[in-house]
Amino acid sequence: MNIACNKSRIGWVGLPWIGALLLLAHNANAQTTKAPTPLVQAHSHNDYEHARPLFDALEAGFCSVEADVWLVDGKLLVGHDRVDLKPERTLEALYLNPLQTRIAQNGGRVFRDGPSLTLLIDVKSDATNTYAALRETLRRFGTILTSFHPNRIETNAVTVVISGNRARGMMASEEVRVAAYDGRAADLESGASPGFIPLISDNWTTLFRWRGGPNDGPMPTEERQKLRALADRTHRQGRRLRLWATPDKPAAWTELFDAGVDLINTDNLEGLSAFLQGRRPR
Repeated sequence: MNIACNKSRIGWVGLPWIGALLLLAHNANAQTTKAPTPLVQAHSHNDYEHARPLFDALEAGFCSVEADVWLVDGKLLVGHDRVDLKPERTLEALYLNPLQTRIAQNGGRVFRDGPSLTLLIDVKSDATNTYAALRETLRRFGTILTSFHPNRIETNAVTVVISGNRARGMMASEEVRVAAYDGRAADLESGASPGFIPLISDNWTTLFRWRGGPNDGPMPTEERQKLRALADRTHRQGRRLRLWATPDKPAAWTELFDAGVDLINTDNLEGLSAFLQGRRPR
C-alpha cells in the first residue's frame, strides 16, 4: 500500500518537472532559430521558379524578388513562358496575399523593423492591357505598397517596380501610382524624376565583355571602372542600379558589391545569402 502511494506521489511530482524541461527545450530551440538578416542587395531573379516562391527568398533574407507576369483571360499569371502557366499560380496567390499576411504579423514590415521589399514585376504580355489589370490589382493592396506622388515617395512595406513590357506613357500620366517604372541605362539621360524611375536595370552582356569564367581571369580594370562609374552616376541621380544576366558566381558578386550595385541578381539563393552575410552592409 505504501509503495503504491509512493509511486502515485512520484508521478504527480514528476509531471511539472517534465513540463518545465519541455518548455526549456522549446525556448532553447526558439533562441537558436533566428529571423534571417535582411539583405538589401539580394535580388531573387525569376523567384517563382524556386520550390517555394517568395518564401525561399525571404528565409534567405532577400529584400527583392522578381515575378514574370502574363495577362491571360483577365488573370495575372506568374511564369517565364506562356506554356508553363497554371491558373492557380496568380500574382495574388504567390506574392501579394502572402506578403499581406506576413506584413500584418510583422508589425507592418516584411522583415520586422526591416527595409521595404522590392517586388519587381516583369510584364511578359501586352504592356497597356497588362498594366491596366496590374494597376487595379495593386490598388487593392494599397495599404502595404509604396506610393509615388509628383513630389514625394511614401515608402511602405512593399515597393513595386514594373519591368519588361512597360506602359511608359500610361504610367507617366498618373498623378499617383502604387508602382514605379524600371528604367534602363539610357534613362540616365532622360531627366525623368527618381519618383518615376527609381531603379535602373540593364543587360550585363550588352555593357560588359567580362563573363567571370574560369579562363577569363579577373575583371579588366577599364570594365571595373566603367561599372563603378555607372553605379556612381545612378546614385547621384537618386536611383538604384540592377544588372541582369550577370555571371552568377562569387567573383562577379564581389565586383558588383564593391561597385555599390544596389540589387545583385541571382538564382542561387543560398550562395548569395552566404556571400552577403560575410560582408559589411553598404
